[in-house]
Amino acid sequence: MTRPLRLSDLEQAIDKVVESYHQNEEIDNLESAALPNKRAVIEAFNHLTAVTYLGFYSTRALSRENLRYAVSEGLYPAYEMLVEQIERAITYEVTTHAALPPGAGFSEAVVLRLLERLPAIRRTLNGDVRAAFEGDPAAKSFEEVVFSYPAIRAITAYRFAHALYAERVPLIPRILSEHAHSETGIDIHPGATIGERFFIDHGTGVVIGETAVIGDDVKIYQGVTLGALSAKRCPGGSIGKKRHPTIEDGVTIYAHATILGGDTVIGRCSVVGGNVWLVRSIPPDSKVEGRPRD
Repeated sequence: MTRPLRLSDLEQAIDKVVESYHQNEEIDNLESAALPNKRAVIEAFNHLTAVTYLGFYSTRALSRENLRYAVSEGLYPAYEMLVEQIERAITYEVTTHAALPPGAGFSEAVVLRLLERLPAIRRTLNGDVRAAFEGDPAAKSFEEVVFSYPAIRAITAYRFAHALYAERVPLIPRILSEHAHSETGIDIHPGATIGERFFIDHGTGVVIGETAVIGDDVKIYQGVTLGALSAKRCPGGSIGKKRHPTIEDGVTIYAHATILGGDTVIGRCSVVGGNVWLVRSIPPDSKVEGRPRD
């Protein structure tokens, strides 16, 4: 017969949990108040997304007359949220990891530069949407692509996250990319370099690593991995070299192909078949099927 729970038993369990926080383990951090707020970062991203695709997300009729107001309605809160969250991220890095603090006004300047780049980001994303429409015969309209294609959600998050990553903003870019990953099943590290008119068909299970370089007009399918060969960290904590492959312009990579290694280059206009495993370079205009010998 089960003994009834006594309050003292619960108190002892609580004491053991509290004691576990005194073991100097990596997850014992109690400075969460200094960390960025994930929900605020995602809310800021949602504002940026709404401004990027304003006609798709607006809940009111839009016209040239009220366009500036609608844009301001999204960018003012996005600016305030991102400035605060970047400031939190920097403060945490400085106090916890002894990072060198940036100059005064860094967070405000970074967010302002991001917003100034928004027209260019919109043009690039328009190319990504067009690539999805033209690359998928099942797509019936641009509206369908923007509303329903998980790749567009993931690539949108990547474009913003990459801009912040390039500014050396800590933590925030990974929060954005992992939020998109959780929504779409597409894992794009914000450090990856991706060219224009990028299309991921279906998308689930795609992995693109931090040092991957992808050219223009590249198309990949679900389950593709652009990954790294196993490597150990340097004493300072960094791997310190290019670990992921380079995919040149016009390459198509079919479902569940795995391409690994920082020295691996897939030449322009090549086609990599489904389920292929590659750890070596191939020249331009190649076609690889099956599992080639190394």
